[in-house]
Amino acid sequence: MPKGELIVNGKAERLRATDQIFKAIDYMPLIVAYRNGSPVRLSSLGRVYDAVEDVRNAGVYNGKPSVLIIIFRQPGANIIDTVDGVYAALPQLRASIPPAVAVGVVVDRTTTIRASVRDVEFTLVLSIVLVILVVFAFLRNVTATLIPSVVVPLSLVGTFAVMYICNYSIDNLSLMALTISTGFVVDDAIVVIENVARYLEKGFSPMEAALKGSAEIGFTVMSMSLSLVAVFIPILLMGGIVGRLFREFAVVLSTAIGVSMIVSLTTTPMMCALLLKHESPDSHGRLYQASERFFERVLELYARGLRVVLGHPGMTMLVLGATVALNVGLFIIVPKGFFPQQDTGRLTGSIQGQQDVSFQAMKQKLDLIVKEVMADPDVTNVVAFTGGSGGTNTGRMFLAVTDPDKRKITIDQIIARIRKKTANIPGARLFLQAVQDIKIGGRASSGQYQFTLQSQDLTLLTAWAPKVLAKLRSVKGIVDLNSDQQNNGLQAWLQLDRDTAARLGLTAQNVDDALYDAFGQRQVSTMYTPLNQYHVVMVAAPEFWRSPDALKTLYATTSKGVQVPLAAFTRLAPTQTPLVVNQPGQCPSVTLSFNLAPGVSLGQAVDAVAQAERDILMPAALQGTFTGTAQAFQDSLANEPILILTALIAVYIVLGVLYESYVHPVTILSTLPSAGVGALLALLLCGTELSVIALIGIILLIGIVKKNAIMMIDFALDLERTEGKPPRDAIYEACLLRFRPITMTTLAAMLGALPLAFGRGTGSEMRRPLGIAIVGGLIVSQMLTLFTTPVVYLYLDKLRRWFDRGRSPKALPGEPAAAAKEA
Repeated sequence: MPKGELIVNGKAERLRATDQIFKAIDYMPLIVAYRNGSPVRLSSLGRVYDAVEDVRNAGVYNGKPSVLIIIFRQPGANIIDTVDGVYAALPQLRASIPPAVAVGVVVDRTTTIRASVRDVEFTLVLSIVLVILVVFAFLRNVTATLIPSVVVPLSLVGTFAVMYICNYSIDNLSLMALTISTGFVVDDAIVVIENVARYLEKGFSPMEAALKGSAEIGFTVMSMSLSLVAVFIPILLMGGIVGRLFREFAVVLSTAIGVSMIVSLTTTPMMCALLLKHESPDSHGRLYQASERFFERVLELYARGLRVVLGHPGMTMLVLGATVALNVGLFIIVPKGFFPQQDTGRLTGSIQGQQDVSFQAMKQKLDLIVKEVMADPDVTNVVAFTGGSGGTNTGRMFLAVTDPDKRKITIDQIIARIRKKTANIPGARLFLQAVQDIKIGGRASSGQYQFTLQSQDLTLLTAWAPKVLAKLRSVKGIVDLNSDQQNNGLQAWLQLDRDTAARLGLTAQNVDDALYDAFGQRQVSTMYTPLNQYHVVMVAAPEFWRSPDALKTLYATTSKGVQVPLAAFTRLAPTQTPLVVNQPGQCPSVTLSFNLAPGVSLGQAVDAVAQAERDILMPAALQGTFTGTAQAFQDSLANEPILILTALIAVYIVLGVLYESYVHPVTILSTLPSAGVGALLALLLCGTELSVIALIGIILLIGIVKKNAIMMIDFALDLERTEGKPPRDAIYEACLLRFRPITMTTLAAMLGALPLAFGRGTGSEMRRPLGIAIVGGLIVSQMLTLFTTPVVYLYLDKLRRWFDRGRSPKALPGEPAAAAKEA
């Protein structure tokens, strides 16, 4: 131990360490120092014991003292492999430490990740099965059903290859994209098979039917796929955290659609030529005949309704206009959120003590809170710590609760129950929040959402932050409101009489050394053993930490070894001081954090807080802004209309290029309002917020529902060109011819999303809004677009003809009209 001050039992002794180095910490009580040339055993001056290096740091695991090790994976590392590696290293670690020390895993994040991946894998398989059953229900032929069934694995294999090239991983977003793609990738194959089967029924050979049917439908398949991929262009170009999150989702889904288009135009016609054959109606069984009669009745009902709608086009256009207006109203009414609240089975908590609390008192309050939390029947593990760099009046807590599928209450109900239990503990509050897989905003706080006050004037900020906090306490819908303003801490100024200290032979450095030796936990030596090394730390006995009066018993040592009490030349002046001053940018700030009450959306809470800010009439020099997740939510909310509009423009441009027309893309896009109404109504009825996930589902609907209009318009235009039919007869016949594939593709896409909409497994909260939006949008759009699209087609066709007549050259004087018409 080098020369220094060893402060024990409140007295200062001048000590000189021996040169002897011991090999084990157990020999520390035998260390001998020298005082005035005489050996003195340290154990006679104070206690020498094993402890942690920072004695103002404490951690507990289920109420027992513990050392907490939090392990983070490196960027780009696979979290499953990382955790498996930690588990593999635990046996060797346990063997190298004393048996009295237990080593275990308290919170394992991969437990929910593994369960979520298993649930998504099951959902993916279920979606594939449902889609294949839909195809079989319409085709009623095992061989014909086998053809689109091959498209699904081929599309997935091709998608996996692109994911490998792009260095993507199998995660919740990519698996969600693969699941939802199962209903899309068979659409192209269904359209091709249905058209080939139609020519087989007319008596064509399998090869002729495959060639003629695929050639006739090829442009339609390409239009459907390319316009669907065009929907993801805005997502691929989206910036920010949300854009980076969903870029992988968009790439995976676009790849699956692109691969399915190639397979449907190549492999599917080949398999149709080899596997399909013409079958007479009498060769089918009773079940086939009964289902065919049922389908013919449904088709006849649709034909009757279509004739009525075409006879009253004005009323149909009024319904379409009301649908557009209803979209706007529902968009305003539906509660808005950012990401769905997940139940991952893990909680994180922040403990906030009084600002004048000591470390010892805070440790006692931490133990009381841990005891109350452990008493909850759904809590399995509790880890908590206080002190260290986090401050003496704060603490952190991590909880593992029962798996979501093994309990009857939600994670929010567990939080509310624990909040009620710990509310009676004086001098400390516990703020809990559910751990989310996707968290925006890296600033740690007591709540999921933050509202920050900033000002260049620290006095103004200090005065107004409590007023804003009091105002927000009256806002309904927010809970666990807390402030990080810590300006009431206790401070003891030790005023030094420099003249008196100089006469006594003391400098300011001598005083600083004495204080640091007593309370600074000075490291004075390092003891080495074959397996470890131990720091020797000096500190005053714990009973001298609790009151500033301990300074009166402290001695400083002059350069000549004379002991001088600090009370002889110092004066103690207790004051208050800020414990922390946050300054994330150029100006100091105070952050108010909060959580949401059950049933309250983030949009409602943000609006309420903003209204409270306006009501309190803050000074212009004080600015309040949302930060973290709340700020990202506001940005995404402002970008939602732009994102939808950009997707519409992208689809319009692609369709305009494909059809070489300004009019037909408008007819196709007229199918979208009904899909939006269905999606928003489904979210409203299911009590689900319009989150980013639901918005992605609505954008997907833009690409899905337009296929109905594409199939109708393509056949109507073909009938007008080849058979010379008038537009009304052409669109009527096209709707009846395309009714079967339209119904098949819609049901396939809807059943592909159905497992997501009704999923209840681990992590299903993140996927459910996507499924609900798609299922609701497809149901409503299927019922409306079958009737509104033909009417819109006829109206826009009349408009196109009127423009064509206006642009046609007129006959000059003396020029025959036939020549002008020919021109």
